[in-house]
Amino acid sequence: MGKYDTDVGPILLGIFLNTYLYGLVTNQYMNYVNYKFNDPAWIRAIVIILFVLDTTHSAVGIYAAWDLCVTNFNNPNVLGTVNWTIPFTAIAMATSGVVTQTFLIHRVFKLTKNKWLVVFLATLSIGGYVCGWIAAVKGGIMKEVGKLRQILLLFIGWLALFCIVDLLITAILIFVLVHSKTGFPRTDTIIDRLIRGAIQTGLFAAVFAMSDLFCYIFAPHTSFYMMFAYPLGRIYTNTLLDTLNTRMVFHRMDQQSSFGEMGRRQTCPFHMQTYIHPTCLELPPDMLHNKCVAGAPRTVESLQLDDKSNG
Repeated sequence: MGKYDTDVGPILLGIFLNTYLYGLVTNQYMNYVNYKFNDPAWIRAIVIILFVLDTTHSAVGIYAAWDLCVTNFNNPNVLGTVNWTIPFTAIAMATSGVVTQTFLIHRVFKLTKNKWLVVFLATLSIGGYVCGWIAAVKGGIMKEVGKLRQILLLFIGWLALFCIVDLLITAILIFVLVHSKTGFPRTDTIIDRLIRGAIQTGLFAAVFAMSDLFCYIFAPHTSFYMMFAYPLGRIYTNTLLDTLNTRMVFHRMDQQSSFGEMGRRQTCPFHMQTYIHPTCLELPPDMLHNKCVAGAPRTVESLQLDDKSNG
């Protein structure tokens, strides 16, 4: 093993993975813009904010790699200092997480109408965000990597709270989706796909957050935690955009098949909105409008939302 394999290597791997995920984010963002979804302004604002933040952080990551491997080539002392790119990474991670979780907590409220549950989730999310900001500011002030252990509790609080919120929201969405099945094959197939998506995206973000935390706690003399820290924000943005863009897939499914097997169509309005962590998926109104089935369970109505009137 090389002399700096556990110091420089994980940082570069994290930056490489972050750059790859940023490419996916860019592709997802262009798909979102080109498809011209009729989303309310606040949803479009969240998408733009996250994309600008991801672009900035990815550029900062490339600069960090240049500064570490080119500007400070053969200068091992730089490994013991905290330059501005590390606090910025913490701030970018915390901001991406809280923006995505705030968006999803809003969906949980529209879905459950449970104010206490929303307050609980929002408190945990904001608590994690505050811990992340304080850890970033204090880490930047310390200037020495060896002193970062002094903010260990802040680091634990930040990532642990974010992970808890991710897992709780994922569990809530899965619970609601499972109990929203209607017994109709086509609808249940769509819901099954949404459940799989909720499990995959929720666990993916949680695994990265916990891996970052465990590496920071149990491998304090290495930079392995940076391998998970750099791309974590891109994971939040990627899953959000992927979820929004999945509406295109369901719209194509609707164009290729019909609802004939679901029984006689009624003329009652039916707007189905379902959810994947870490954001919601709204099926196009023209896909499900006027396609209610007589006797369909009311559980579907629990998913009824109208962002335009509540945006």
